[in-house]
Amino acid sequence: MRVCVIGTGYVGLVTGACLAHIGHDVICVDNNEEKVKLMQAGQSPIFEPGLSDVMQGAIQAERIRFTTDIGAGVQHGEVLFIAVGTPPLPNGESDTRYVEAVARGIGAHLDGGYKVIVNKSTVPIGSGDWVRRIVLDGIAERSQAAVPGDDMAPSKDLDVEPSFDVVSNPEFLREGSAVYDTFNPDRIVVGSSNPRAIAVMQQLYMPIVERKFADNPALPAVPVVVTDLSSAEMIKYAANAFLATKISFVNEVANICDRVGADVTQVARGIGLDSRIGNKFLQAGIGWGGSCFPKDVSALIHTADDYGYEAQLLKAAVSVNQRQRLIAIEKLQQALKILKGKTIGLLGLTFKPDTDDLRDAPALDLIEHLSRLGAKVKAYDPIVSQTGMRHGLSNVLVETDPERLADGCDALVLVTDWQQFRGLDYAKMSRLMATPVLIDGRNFLDQKQLEAAGFRYIGIGR
Repeated sequence: MRVCVIGTGYVGLVTGACLAHIGHDVICVDNNEEKVKLMQAGQSPIFEPGLSDVMQGAIQAERIRFTTDIGAGVQHGEVLFIAVGTPPLPNGESDTRYVEAVARGIGAHLDGGYKVIVNKSTVPIGSGDWVRRIVLDGIAERSQAAVPGDDMAPSKDLDVEPSFDVVSNPEFLREGSAVYDTFNPDRIVVGSSNPRAIAVMQQLYMPIVERKFADNPALPAVPVVVTDLSSAEMIKYAANAFLATKISFVNEVANICDRVGADVTQVARGIGLDSRIGNKFLQAGIGWGGSCFPKDVSALIHTADDYGYEAQLLKAAVSVNQRQRLIAIEKLQQALKILKGKTIGLLGLTFKPDTDDLRDAPALDLIEHLSRLGAKVKAYDPIVSQTGMRHGLSNVLVETDPERLADGCDALVLVTDWQQFRGLDYAKMSRLMATPVLIDGRNFLDQKQLEAAGFRYIGIGR
């Protein structure tokens, strides 16, 4: 099938590259010329495991192209994905101006053939009908421009009235595992009331549904959940809100464990074996961040407020998470007393491993609070240290290796659970430090191994 993906962030680029990999003819559109040139050269503008290989393979097979020309993309695609960002506004509401601009642009370039316009961006509930109206506005503006002075005249460019449907197709990709998740999804959600649009989406995803590109092709077919537009949009928000709440819950339990002498890692294992609960997202630590959980939970709270309902549980999950980010500060103060004049090293900066994403990363809060308390902050991150990214990192010295990080530090805080951090030479690092204290903000490292290396080990809820 012919596909157009508008927006090449994490979701758009992964979606476009993977659809091209499974055999579709894809055009990816972005208004950033430098970014498009980079992708045309076969380079991914983001760090995502496996993405560069998938991109380069699709380019060599001539199944993917990159352009700044939205008109070319719209005319090419039978299926048009809107995959632009919807960042949070200060009040928690989603900023949908980029979605609006794309929808209007699609309307301005629609021809007479049938198109399925897919909301892949995480948009407020009810946005499907809104996007349809914006597309129609774009069509009307094009018609008026074609016949000056006659608002009712049809466009000379449109021999046949454009025919389209808007579908909600939320993504459930985890940064750091987005390519894997695309080929091995738990489910595919399609929101539409039109059987024709649903059939197009089922045809588009058939190779993935049949697990032709899955790690385990013998598994049953991927469930395709067909709903109305609003329910599909709600599924995305509800899924992320539930997972965020689950993490906040185990962090609340961890804080109680700290006070009563229990070990939250053992508690989490004990409750995770209950099939009604499950063991995922029960790792206590210093809270959740990134581009999805904070934005989606806030947006759902805002939507509830718009309709006269106070989402108290979700607000509590956000409050617990904000407080949890300061747990590492409290533990540093307990271990070192006064932090003013001390040097603190952060192991990891990104909000999770296997990504270069610093959006709403807990490390940023730690840097801000440690700096305010008069501490010198250093950091090492496997990706940030290599790329030289410094946005939002003005108050931290980013070191090039773990030993340089440890040198002269009064304490280390493990912030991001990069797999590489399990195999560091902690014995050497402890000897380089002023005081070998390590706060394990993810309960990720082996306590006995760290203590044997000379560290005073402090976990969360342990």
